Amino acid sequence: MPESRSRQKKKQTYIAPPTPKAPRPSPTWWAPTMVAVMLLGLVWVVVYYLSGGLWPIRPINAWNLAIGFGLILGGFGMTAGWR
Repeated sequence: MPESRSRQKKKQTYIAPPTPKAPRPSPTWWAPTMVAVMLLGLVWVVVYYLSGGLWPIRPINAWNLAIGFGLILGGFGMTAGWR
């Protein structure tokens, strides 16, 4: 005796999830720029301390430290985008 249509099992189809795309590599200038920005910040802070506040920009006094540490943090921030 034939079975009714409601009793027939539906065929399940497997759909593969999309494959994630590999992230693009960083440009060739990214790593040297990152290191240069960090070193520039370090040199800025060291020169400020060794010169007794006369260099690099005398009128802004302790803001020289903020500039130096900002450059260092900018370089470390660039490490997040480096692949």
